[in-house]
Amino acid sequence: MGTPVFEEFDPPSDCECPGCVHRRQVMPRSRAQGNVGRPAARRGLVLAATAATAGTALGVGPAVPAVAAAHGPAVPGVLADEGPDTEGPDTEGPDSDGPDSDGPDTPQGREAPLHGPAGQAPPGGSPPDATRLASITRAEIINRAKRWVAAQVPYSMTSYWSDGYRQDCSGFVSMAWNLGRNEWTGSLDKFAVRISKDELQPGDMLLFHNPADPQNGSHVVIFGGWTDSTRDYYVAYESTRPHARRQVTPYAYWKNSSRYVPYRYKGLVAGNAGPVSEETGAADEYPGAMYFGPGANNPYVTRLGRMLVQRGASRFYATGPGPLWTEADRRATRAFQEAQGWSGSAADGLPGPTTWAYLVEGLGRDVVPARSAGAPGQTASHGVPGYPGRGTFRPGANNRHVTELGRRLVRKGFGKYYAVGPGPRWTEADRRNVEAFQRAQGWRGRAADGYPGPETWRRLHS
Repeated sequence: MGTPVFEEFDPPSDCECPGCVHRRQVMPRSRAQGNVGRPAARRGLVLAATAATAGTALGVGPAVPAVAAAHGPAVPGVLADEGPDTEGPDTEGPDSDGPDSDGPDTPQGREAPLHGPAGQAPPGGSPPDATRLASITRAEIINRAKRWVAAQVPYSMTSYWSDGYRQDCSGFVSMAWNLGRNEWTGSLDKFAVRISKDELQPGDMLLFHNPADPQNGSHVVIFGGWTDSTRDYYVAYESTRPHARRQVTPYAYWKNSSRYVPYRYKGLVAGNAGPVSEETGAADEYPGAMYFGPGANNPYVTRLGRMLVQRGASRFYATGPGPLWTEADRRATRAFQEAQGWSGSAADGLPGPTTWAYLVEGLGRDVVPARSAGAPGQTASHGVPGYPGRGTFRPGANNRHVTELGRRLVRKGFGKYYAVGPGPRWTEADRRNVEAFQRAQGWRGRAADGYPGPETWRRLHS
């Protein structure tokens, strides 16, 4: 009988990251390698010619640094080349280089013209006027940041992307704000006004400039919005190793949190409420209660329904979702709210700011399938507590299931990464312990990413 295939196992030969795609294009498969299709993320440098070829194959303007591209999507909160067997205490975040580090390990360049010290114009026209403050909306800022994230622009303090901006943290913000030159953390504040935490909105920046080590000990990110009403976590858009990313981040950052200062770009103009969905035309930012309920007919109702379907509420819709509010929308919304453990007015079937944020950012638990033997809080027929859903275990999660998971890991002998706990808030220690358990099952690739699925949950409770 063949080996059973679980939903958490991902065949390693189909990775679509730039490193793996390029490797399949230019390197013949070795018979000794069998079906192994992913290059090891920690295997050193590749030839500069290979890197330049990869950049051409991907349609990139300037040549990328001669470093092997880290394969696969970066695991939240962890460097992509950090292995599961790394010893030592957990660090505070993805860019940590030790508990006594002055800042993230993301050195930056100084002020420079677009496209580098030579100052040549990027392809497609003249660069923006460096002396003029360009006008831009919040939606445009976030959409510009998303383009680098989607392209996985490699991090570099010496290379410049095809749009002329330096591929480091300050170059990233210069790009997002459409500045006329590459600034650095020591000059970005000239283009902004200081604000408070309560005033933060998508498109603002959080700036940490360290005068003691300005090029190696500073960092800056674009604020993308709060994940929920507690304002403990937000979405950060940033350039950091190995490439630009969108990351749920504790406020104000993983390290040196008290030294990050919120700023707002001076050239900001009124516009859309946030980045807009290409499918529905509805923005990410919560539009207000008047857009939902009996009589409502707008793109936000459509987007709400589609997000609910993606989170397991498809059984409530016989047709649609569509722009006209129906009882199906109310029932699906209420099911999602109840899946988070909410009740009363917090589970009335009408989406408020927190419900909307959970759906937009993919937070919380999915809707429990009807008549599921594995519903959260119930015991399945095989005696294992019901799997609570993938949304229960991710950055920002804080619930009893995380505590239960940690205790099970400790009982199974996979608790070495806990310095304290386990507790209800999901941490990098939880992820690394889960990853060690998954690897002990013989799983690799995405099947051992440190995020428990139904089969991991079942084995921990068996």
